[in-house]
Amino acid sequence: MYQSAIRPAQVEVVVTTKGEFHAELKRIELSKLWVQSARANLPVISHSAVSPQRAPIFFLANGNQAAYRYGGLDASLGEIIAVRPGSTHYSRSEATAHWATLSLTREDLAVAGRVFVGRELTAPSVSRRSRPSPKLMSRLLSLHEAAEKFAGAPVHVLQTEPVRALEHALTQAMIMCMTDGSPVEMRLGIRQHLAILARFEDFVMANDNRPLYLAEICAAVGASGRMLRMCCQEHLGMGPTRYLWLRRMHLARRALMEATPQTATVARIAMEYGFWELGRFAVRYREQFGESPSASLHRPRHDRCERKNRPLALPFSETA
Repeated sequence: MYQSAIRPAQVEVVVTTKGEFHAELKRIELSKLWVQSARANLPVISHSAVSPQRAPIFFLANGNQAAYRYGGLDASLGEIIAVRPGSTHYSRSEATAHWATLSLTREDLAVAGRVFVGRELTAPSVSRRSRPSPKLMSRLLSLHEAAEKFAGAPVHVLQTEPVRALEHALTQAMIMCMTDGSPVEMRLGIRQHLAILARFEDFVMANDNRPLYLAEICAAVGASGRMLRMCCQEHLGMGPTRYLWLRRMHLARRALMEATPQTATVARIAMEYGFWELGRFAVRYREQFGESPSASLHRPRHDRCERKNRPLALPFSETA
């Protein structure tokens, strides 16, 4: 699935509007550099837990898209966001989105810094945004687009000299962009809000199978209702109640698409995710996804498999 293939992070995606969700992911793991890009046709909220071993940068791959918010920082074309390894954060798109990432290990980042700018680079302790010169950013985008063409290529192709030269050039472009321009770090207030949201997400994941009420959530995360609503509105674009409902609805849909009709029922799956009013659940499900819960459960197996895997529409390559 789309969200499980995103690297270098564990990601959960919640689509925030009605409609048929289509997404595609291209990923190429070269000898040191990981290259990735994705397109999605509907607005989403993504919760990401970034690998502590790798130092990624995030950037928009084209300017024909609405606002994008990444880890508490507004992202626009021509900017990069250097992400703190091991961080957890939300990102949010307002419409269609086309984004890209590059990442090195902490050790490879230090070495690349010495090679290309004469000093070791360390992964940021706080995620930060910067705007490199247009010339440097244009080269980064151009090389990234060239690398995308190798998505799905066999291992022996990725080990050829032209691909190694492309990896070298793209790594240099990444380092030059990271060291050019004046970085804007995530404000202390945003970091405090993210800490509240991290506790919120932990509590939500531990209670996937039942409705949650604002008072108990606030007690669990140690924040007032006003503060929690402010944090959710800032990072999710909606209040906590709406987000929780959407999240449970998508979890129920995923369970229906993956279940075996001979042994599962709509009622059981709905109740597993805290939907006790089954008639209301069926109405809201159809409004959200354009089909009944029963239709999702009883699709022909090949159609259900195709739909389950549709978000991962393009192949990607992994190297040993």
